[in-house]
Amino acid sequence: MAGERIRVVIADDEPLIRAGIRMILTSDRQIDVVAEAANGREAVEAARSHGADVVLLDIRMPVMDGLTAMGELRRVVPGTRVIILTTFGERENVLRALESGGAGFLLKDTAPAELIAAVRAAVAGDAYLSPGATRHVIDQLATGRAVGRAEQARARIAQLSARERDVLGLLGEGLSNADAGRRLHMSEATVKTYVSRILAKLECENRVQAALLARDAGLGPQE
Repeated sequence: MAGERIRVVIADDEPLIRAGIRMILTSDRQIDVVAEAANGREAVEAARSHGADVVLLDIRMPVMDGLTAMGELRRVVPGTRVIILTTFGERENVLRALESGGAGFLLKDTAPAELIAAVRAAVAGDAYLSPGATRHVIDQLATGRAVGRAEQARARIAQLSARERDVLGLLGEGLSNADAGRRLHMSEATVKTYVSRILAKLECENRVQAALLARDAGLGPQE
């Protein structure tokens, strides 16, 4: 998408939230907010009619909630990336959204720079994992998950090489490719190659799913 405009739809039932997000995103010269939606149904229609690259989607909305809308977006406009807008109080909904293939999530009080970074990451094919707030939420989500899931996760990652497990562990920390490269003394391009290989082997759609899998398996950070 280098040099191309990024078409974004903002879906939230609170006008002030939408206005704030629009103001932040349009400060980036590459991002166009092509539509706003007050509910999930409007979000799906807006994404379809405007050919949106990214939809910022609130979970709790009238008419059609965000999780339902996410399923519809995947069916109607499968190439559109979805970033969930959420709060700390929606743990289980966030987990469902991420496991359904969301391109990440943002807290509604996130820093403006993170909002722009998340949109750019989604368009680049990555899922945005904030090294701070996102890691905290993933930790919370992982805490309540069943032991059986941990066993399944460990079985899945057993096919990875030692170096791939190193990289996966850093994904679980929420590190970017660049930060993981510095930790492992690799180039960013090399880390990106490892990430692609890991996603393929684990049959994960994005970095968020891989990070959750790492946490399920108890894969700690590799120094």
